[in-house]
Amino acid sequence: MTTLHHEHPVHEHTHGEGCGHPAVPHGDHVDYAHDGHLHAEHNGHWDECEPGAHTTHQGHEHRHGPDCGHESVTHGDHVDYVHDGHRHAAHDGHWDDH
Repeated sequence: MTTLHHEHPVHEHTHGEGCGHPAVPHGDHVDYAHDGHLHAEHNGHWDECEPGAHTTHQGHEHRHGPDCGHESVTHGDHVDYVHDGHRHAAHDGHWDDH
């Protein structure tokens, strides 16, 4: 899965342990949920961490929801669920990897 590189302009807040934003493991780094989007540190600045393509999570029979046991994170106009180092989002009857 590729991730688009979109630098978050004028981001004065430094994310990290205890910063007040949910930390979300994402592959080889940690994203921070902030104002409906996700930030990832990259070469001394913060990027919007967004998938570069539509990636369906194959063979995912678990149904996420308010009581599923996985952390939920607001992401734009929907909710992602943190699961095994990535985020799942409902999409047209299946789950996408975000």
